[in-house]
Amino acid sequence: MPRRHLLALDQGTTSSRAIVFDLSGRPLASARREFAQHYPHPGWVEHNPNDLWSTTRDCAAEALARAGLDDTGVAAVGITNQRETTLLWDRRTGAPVHPAIVWQDRRTADRCETLRTAGAEPFVAARTGLRLDPYFSATKLAWLLDHTPGARTAAEAGHLAFGTVDTWLLWHLTAGRVHATDVSNASRTLLLNLQTLAWDAELLRLFNIPVSVLPEVRDTAGLFGEVAPGLPGAGAPIAALVGDQQAALFGQGCLAPGSAKATYGTGCFLLLNTGAAPVVSRHQLLTTAAWRFGGHATYALEGAVFAAGAVVQWLRDELKLVASAAELDALAASVPDAGGAWLVPAFTGLGAPHWDPHARGALVGLTRGINRAHVCYAALESIAMQTVDLLAAMEQDAAITLPELRVDGGASQSTPLLRLQADRLGRPVIRPACIETTALGAAALAGVGTGLIGPDAFAADRSGEVRVEPALDPATRAARHAEWIRAVARTRDWARP
Repeated sequence: MPRRHLLALDQGTTSSRAIVFDLSGRPLASARREFAQHYPHPGWVEHNPNDLWSTTRDCAAEALARAGLDDTGVAAVGITNQRETTLLWDRRTGAPVHPAIVWQDRRTADRCETLRTAGAEPFVAARTGLRLDPYFSATKLAWLLDHTPGARTAAEAGHLAFGTVDTWLLWHLTAGRVHATDVSNASRTLLLNLQTLAWDAELLRLFNIPVSVLPEVRDTAGLFGEVAPGLPGAGAPIAALVGDQQAALFGQGCLAPGSAKATYGTGCFLLLNTGAAPVVSRHQLLTTAAWRFGGHATYALEGAVFAAGAVVQWLRDELKLVASAAELDALAASVPDAGGAWLVPAFTGLGAPHWDPHARGALVGLTRGINRAHVCYAALESIAMQTVDLLAAMEQDAAITLPELRVDGGASQSTPLLRLQADRLGRPVIRPACIETTALGAAALAGVGTGLIGPDAFAADRSGEVRVEPALDPATRAARHAEWIRAVARTRDWARP
């Protein structure tokens, strides 16, 4: 069987996916598996590293079987992943030394505050484009080295390996032969110099990280290794590693400077392609590497909201208010508004543009007439409003006005959310026919990495898009946003000791 298919492995915060694409970008088969979330202390979020690998491996096997392919049908494998999540394992055995610390985890907030008080943030921001926040990997890695018995000694002896999820999966897919990452993931660690796209010795000293644990930094698209015998897709080249949000930017065809997308996943992430040079944010956004191939880098501005789809999961799994996202949509659509209620889902702090790790969630404006339909409406409105705040900051930084917003991710299937988003933004919202743009971007970059397709091969097809126009008058829009800002203010600094 000729190798004419691309296998995308999409390892996310709550589930792993595998999708098989043909060389025209058409999805042929997929598989998905959820895995457990662990919350050992308030504000802490962990994953079992072996769950991340086993669900990815099993999804790959299932997707290939559903596509009717054996190993020889895979032309290239692309990996995309939840970013910042931090893993540490023993090079000699491949065994993790501690559960993975997830990007949402807040346990290092005090360490970040200490560094900020010491005046380190301007230096860190200038070197990395990021902020001193527990969201990123460096303080998580330092915590692992300092709180796992024997870890720092073992690391300094060269026995331990650090990686974000891409590196962990690559290690297993190559049977421990390759310890590498790409610029898009490395730029989320607080350890990469954004100008040189190399590990920065001064940052390593600041966070007390031994260089011996770090993976090699490579281009996003290129040959990383081959899938080891006995694994799904054995013998296929692994030709792309890319963080999930950068993958979605590529998958949405946002290849030109000034193009942007929002992905509604567990969080909501808004990225704007800024071209060949990093743009410094004046409104507390992040500057990040989007991708690099052929030695040429592309950068992006990014705004990150920590809770988008997570709001729906919380109402479903923790409060048992709804049984499914579809039920939430139906309830939200049954009322004209939230009845004066506002939900601010700062469960693990506030991301951009507020950056308050001590904020906590709140449901305010309650009256006796509020029912679960109003709460469902408030949940969707909270996702839309957080995106409005991100877009406003991004447009000020980039000195542009986006005529429309391209969206994707699981929650983009919600028609009530798309209507709320268009109304609250005051501009059209466009959802592509294939909302799995993260996986599509990883597949496309794998095709680029093997020379099978060009960078814009999947970008031109806009058939099947859904376009939602705004219908809210400007005065009402402004009044709603003013109320939202009042609600956000109630959550600030809540969990500070």
